[in-house]
Amino acid sequence: MKEETSLIICLCLIVSQIAIIKTEDIDDDITIETVDESDISYDSPKVAAPEKVYFAEHFDDTNKFHSNWIKSQAKKDNIEDEIAKYDGLWDIEPAQKDSLPGDLGLVLKSKAKHAAISAPLSKPFKFENNPLIVQYEVLFQDGQECGGAYLKLITDHPDAKDLTKFHDKTPYSIMFGPDKCGNDHKLHFIFKHKNPLNGTVEEKHCQKPRERLEEYFSDKLPHLYTLILNPDNTFEVRVDNKVVNSGSLLEDFVPPVNPPEEIEDPNDKKPEDWDEREKIPDPSATKPDDWDEDAPAQIVDETARMPEGWLVDEPTHIPDPKGEKPADWDSEMDGEWEPPLIENPKCADAPGCGSWEPPLINNPAYKGKWRPPLIDNPNYRGKWRPKKIRNPDYYEDKQPFKMSTVYAVGFELWSMSQDILFDNIIITEELEVAEKWAADTFDKKRQKIAKDSATLWGRMLKKMNYKPKTWALYFVYCSIPVILYGYYLYKSVKEEREEKRLEAEKKKTDEMTEDVIEEEEEQEADEGKTKDDEDAEKNSEPDSEEDNNVVEEETASGEPSSGATRKRKVRKD
Repeated sequence: MKEETSLIICLCLIVSQIAIIKTEDIDDDITIETVDESDISYDSPKVAAPEKVYFAEHFDDTNKFHSNWIKSQAKKDNIEDEIAKYDGLWDIEPAQKDSLPGDLGLVLKSKAKHAAISAPLSKPFKFENNPLIVQYEVLFQDGQECGGAYLKLITDHPDAKDLTKFHDKTPYSIMFGPDKCGNDHKLHFIFKHKNPLNGTVEEKHCQKPRERLEEYFSDKLPHLYTLILNPDNTFEVRVDNKVVNSGSLLEDFVPPVNPPEEIEDPNDKKPEDWDEREKIPDPSATKPDDWDEDAPAQIVDETARMPEGWLVDEPTHIPDPKGEKPADWDSEMDGEWEPPLIENPKCADAPGCGSWEPPLINNPAYKGKWRPPLIDNPNYRGKWRPKKIRNPDYYEDKQPFKMSTVYAVGFELWSMSQDILFDNIIITEELEVAEKWAADTFDKKRQKIAKDSATLWGRMLKKMNYKPKTWALYFVYCSIPVILYGYYLYKSVKEEREEKRLEAEKKKTDEMTEDVIEEEEEQEADEGKTKDDEDAEKNSEPDSEEDNNVVEEETASGEPSSGATRKRKVRKD
């Protein structure tokens, strides 16, 4: 059995190794569109169509960064001076893990501090006939407890011209990006809409995405956030090139862009004779003569009898005979000491002790307070509502896409996590330009991460990408050791059952089983040994004189004596 087990284990190991080797060589003639992970190189991305790009920042050039980006020196209003300053630290660094050579990013180093930084666009973006595509990367290197990582598109407004004073009240046209606090995970898309009647500006918040967002804040991987805004008022939000939200600026924002055309008249009042009661008590109904409102709900059961053995004279509790007055008990201060009460042991086996009272039962004559039945109200006029009037603030903006011009981009944040990395920001009017930018940056990062975290199984899966034959071969190879091991288990169980069956049959037919035979053989061997010991003892006694003389004569003549009879027994060795 041990030899078979060893053989099966060896076969399993050999087959597994053959499977790994063979699948690396199979289908060499098939071309797969995958990147050779050993040759992931990185160069700072270049804009494919500069005339269609309004802002592009890869943060790989520190000199360019320091000349373009401006750290805010502002203070927040209406809060303590200690925390009002925008004194969070920013730096240019590579990612802490899986970074590509030469790839740098903007890192928010501080936590629990306000931080703001911004940069002007290469040219203002005017919301006219071209789409707006905003795209950038976020990496929560330490995860995220509470705080945002959203981007603001700063409005071309007199109050926003000085970027050293960039703060939370600085006018912006769009805010886009992730935000989290506690279990509230958000992906903001907020735009500012100007009321065409009175010029007031109001935030419009997009509906929540359909997809779950939790892992983007906790997996410590870079994620690509893309906003696509079209002149026909449609929008699309993507994360890692996957659509997570979409809709219309006119229909999917709260509060809605356009107010209702009619509203309830705030001056309208309900008439005093307006009856909203759908049912009323029947005024013609009278209480029946036999209706007793004073009858109790329960009465004493007159048929009940005290159970036999009830100990009427025994209390349910008695003073504890083992109770002792505490040594520090002061009768003057604490009063007269009384032992604690315990359950009366005499009541343990009795149906009850003390005074017996019959139980209460429901009163069949009980009807309760009489009330007249309800009937339809002949004066019912329905639920009153104020009348509708035309909304004096109504307007219809059919083109909410036409927002205020954007002239700068910036981060204005507060976070309880540090080392948040931002990278590869691009604002363009051409989606293909943004996709090419992501292919030269984000895609290579994810390839590098996949390479650094690859396991044997991961490499096998990549080898098998788009190879049905390889999958089939792997299945066959992996099945062989499983089948061998299964056969081994089956054979072991079968042999064990066969042995039990044979033993059971022998016992039924009184045939001697192997253990009984072995036991009897051992007993016979012991008896034979005892007999041999007795014979040896007899042979060890001195021979008779006659026997000795015969032996001596034979020895002298060299021939046995014909008349001599050998009486000496042969000794057993």
